[in-house]
Amino acid sequence: MKIAVTFENGQVFQHFGHTEQFKIYEIADGAVTGTSVADTNGSGHSALAGFLQQHGVDTLICGGIGGGARVALEQAGIQLYGGVSGSADQAVADLLAGTLAYNPDVSCSHHHEGEEHDCAHHSCGDHSCGNH
Repeated sequence: MKIAVTFENGQVFQHFGHTEQFKIYEIADGAVTGTSVADTNGSGHSALAGFLQQHGVDTLICGGIGGGARVALEQAGIQLYGGVSGSADQAVADLLAGTLAYNPDVSCSHHHEGEEHDCAHHSCGDHSCGNH
């Protein structure tokens, strides 16, 4: 099993489509057996599903993610755990322990023109979250 986490400075990066690096964890017998960091080299949004597939990833942990990317991951057979924040290493440990707090309905559907948008840092009651 291989788990990828959107990665920036040791943390779960919060915008899947702008991910510059994934930390990839190799899992055997319920434990991490190895890790590597892979640069996306400018791939974005739904192209990242193919990038993950090429790296043999079957599970993704991320923060916010848009609908198109969700569909691309589903079509690639990659299990999604979105809406996660904090330490990437801790998120993987929590997933393996069955205690990962995630949002199965996470989405990122609202972007402000010309602005960076960080979906995980607002309330899901907010107008800019696709979960209302």
